[in-house]
Amino acid sequence: MSEFITLKYEVKDSIAIITLNRPERLNALGKKSLEEINAVMNRAEDDEAVRAIVITGEGKAFSSGFDLKEQMEARPEGAAVWREILDRDFDTTMRFWDCPKPTIAAVHGACVAGAFEIVLACDITVAARSAIFGEPELKFGAGIVTMLLPWMTNPKQAKEIILTGLDHIGAEKGAELGFVNRVVDEGEHLNEALRIARTMCVIDPNLMRETKRAINHSFEARGMKETLKHALDIDHAVETAVSPDKKAFMEVARAQGMREAIRWRDRRFEF
Repeated sequence: MSEFITLKYEVKDSIAIITLNRPERLNALGKKSLEEINAVMNRAEDDEAVRAIVITGEGKAFSSGFDLKEQMEARPEGAAVWREILDRDFDTTMRFWDCPKPTIAAVHGACVAGAFEIVLACDITVAARSAIFGEPELKFGAGIVTMLLPWMTNPKQAKEIILTGLDHIGAEKGAELGFVNRVVDEGEHLNEALRIARTMCVIDPNLMRETKRAINHSFEARGMKETLKHALDIDHAVETAVSPDKKAFMEVARAQGMREAIRWRDRRFEF
């Protein structure tokens, strides 16, 4: 029996493979999921036998993002509560950016909101042709936790995606915009990610670590980390205040279920 509830973890040929494993919920990222991701990242980073990390999803999708149903049931209120939630979301996302070992996302199906942000934080993204990316948060009154997208594509594209809540960006478009490295046939995304990881595993791990650090610094020297923290503070203020759109969305979700709340959200934009 697995020691983890929300994911599977294995090491194969010096590659740590993290598989999000809540397929019945499209691998939604609840509190337990985030805690377990941090636990396996600690394990992979501390294991000298591991030279690369691949993250993927079980079932029909990579992940639908942070767990709105869990949030609906918990009814978080107040600045301190939201700070704890958003810091956990942000810190988990950034584990993949800050990890001293290379991180690769192998994506199929839905990969939106918080899950998209995890993928943006990875060093390499391989996408099956079924992969769908996006940031729908503003459509239901929420903010962006980890504002990485403007760093991964150009400002015009990032603003269109975020400010209009685009959540059906295909794999080929993702490659065109610069946040997908390779698009592969259906069912080949994990195999391709593992091929890339095996190449990385041959390279001296100290050289890999220091070179990744140098590349990351080229962004961080331009203020990326400070900017992300500022955006997180803005999201904290947004969530603490509770947008009327978010309140209405959650009321529909509690009364009629999350599927109907999403239909309600989408009907608002039918024009």
